[in-house]
Amino acid sequence: MKLEIQLDRDNGVPLTEQIVSGVTAWIRSRNAHPGSKLPSIRQFAAEFGVSRFPVIEAYDRLVSLGYVDSRRGSGFYVADRQPAGSLCAGASDPRRAEDESDHLLQQFSHPGEMLRLGNGFIPESWRDMDGIAQAIRHVSRTDPSSMVDYATPLGNPVLREHLRVRIAQLGIQADASQILITNGASQAFDLLMRYMLKAGDTIFVEDPGYYNLYGLLKLHGVRLIGIPRIHNGPDLDVMAEQLKLHRPKLLLINTVFHNPTGTTVAPQVAFRLLQMAREHRFSIIEDDIYADLQADISDRLATLDQLEQVIYIGGLSKTLSSSLRIGCVVAGHALIKDLVDIKMLTSIGGSRFAEAVAVSMLERGAYHKYLERLRRQMRDALGSTIQTLEDAGWEIFEKPAGGKFVWARVAHVADARRLVECGTPLGVTVAPGHYFRPNQEPSPWTRIHVAFGNDPRARAFFHAAAKLAPDA
Repeated sequence: MKLEIQLDRDNGVPLTEQIVSGVTAWIRSRNAHPGSKLPSIRQFAAEFGVSRFPVIEAYDRLVSLGYVDSRRGSGFYVADRQPAGSLCAGASDPRRAEDESDHLLQQFSHPGEMLRLGNGFIPESWRDMDGIAQAIRHVSRTDPSSMVDYATPLGNPVLREHLRVRIAQLGIQADASQILITNGASQAFDLLMRYMLKAGDTIFVEDPGYYNLYGLLKLHGVRLIGIPRIHNGPDLDVMAEQLKLHRPKLLLINTVFHNPTGTTVAPQVAFRLLQMAREHRFSIIEDDIYADLQADISDRLATLDQLEQVIYIGGLSKTLSSSLRIGCVVAGHALIKDLVDIKMLTSIGGSRFAEAVAVSMLERGAYHKYLERLRRQMRDALGSTIQTLEDAGWEIFEKPAGGKFVWARVAHVADARRLVECGTPLGVTVAPGHYFRPNQEPSPWTRIHVAFGNDPRARAFFHAAAKLAPDA
């Protein structure tokens, strides 16, 4: 079967990326069968009038992505088993839901030339790279053992004291022994799931919400009930109705600068949530991982509850460094003691070096200065991204007060997966809304990272998407 793709040297998208997306689309279109041979590198270059270098790079990527097999001495062939989500070789529904882990991996596997409009990472250029490098050199000189030793099970005591002071500024009263340092918020959630849940338990989650958390919960075999996230927090009317039908063990909620909608829970909603938790005897895990992006402090659930029904999760990974992986759980003494036991059984200890670097940043004031600059950048980017989206005719779910995400849609497009097809030729990857729903139901909404909202490629994508034909 002849390989039929189109290359455009004038659209600004690198040829390598056009070849990867073109071959991938050809394979998914069912025109290619497993085992079909692709043109040789030399033949491809001659047929399409390009040099061999982008072809070599594109074929390497197609092999690494699992779409193509390389057979030494023979050439390149359509792989017998396609990656999850591909449409060849008898795959059923062309819009079947991808596995949650697929989307997580895509954040790391997209070619570097693509604009990752929907990813969750702060750009490297916005990070305090010099401050982190100085802290690493300081720790290497003053505490060389930290480069080879485990951290204590609870975590660095100086770091825990710094975190205690930071959450005290939020009105959460706890001592350092109630704080457990974890390998990012992901480990915090995993430890709590292992301790608090068993297969078959029911928990309430936000819809939309954090996709990786849904995958983790399903791994533990629990049942997810989605509570719609509206402009001021979870929809309390829906939650009240669901409480008539279910007895949840937990509610998981992201209160401030919610991922992906950017909204913050209103005080009256927070009070009612706590009343429901006490009345129906379920616990609340409060994800406050974006706390440091907020300049004007608002009450958390843990502030109002003081860690009776609420377990608090925070950390520095989303701001300071994703690589250092500093998260924390704040809870009652008995729960922390049990979580420490699980942490030792599953990972022995954390990274003493990462914790020492974080302490250095906090003690020298470098982190405080960095946060002030980061908040200004986020605020400016948020305002300009919203303006850009509105100018292009997009609808904003709710204008956030801060943070890094905007939840937006094209009004006449019912399923945001259509936007993926629109973005690829423009060199843009997007995060369609079904990624963020508990069971990956279709959604018209898309997560936009404000740091990238005014890139010329983003602007071109916003206008192109707004011109898509309305859904039938």
